[in-house]
Amino acid sequence: MAIKKTITKEEKILVSDYMVPRNQLITFTPKLSIGEAMQLLVTNNIAGACVVNEHDEILGMISEGDCMRKIANSRYYNIPLHDQTVEEYMETIIETINGDTNIFDAANQFCTSRRNRFPVADGNKIIGQISRKDVLKAALEMK
Repeated sequence: MAIKKTITKEEKILVSDYMVPRNQLITFTPKLSIGEAMQLLVTNNIAGACVVNEHDEILGMISEGDCMRKIANSRYYNIPLHDQTVEEYMETIIETINGDTNIFDAANQFCTSRRNRFPVADGNKIIGQISRKDVLKAALEMK
């Protein structure tokens, strides 16, 4: 039986305590085909992922919505679906969050930005990702 950790109000709860670490994240490269990206989103049951270079520097994010735009455009403009790459559809204006950010401040950042996930970065390098659900998990452990 797992023991549930209870967090008191006095403890500082950080994003790094609840983020998914880099070694567990699915990320994409810019040259990956949009079709392969869609397959990875579906196969791994994720709604989006960071696009990184070979040095783990964040270049953008690709989401289900970005892929939907590709599907809609390919039908409208008669463009083959799988001929395009992630870099052509990824969002390049990326808001990141620092691992040392308090979880309450992260919750506020989620509310003001209306995003579902943030890359956790150290400078421009990805070290993890935090989602709204991760913040909810932290809240459930508070007393």
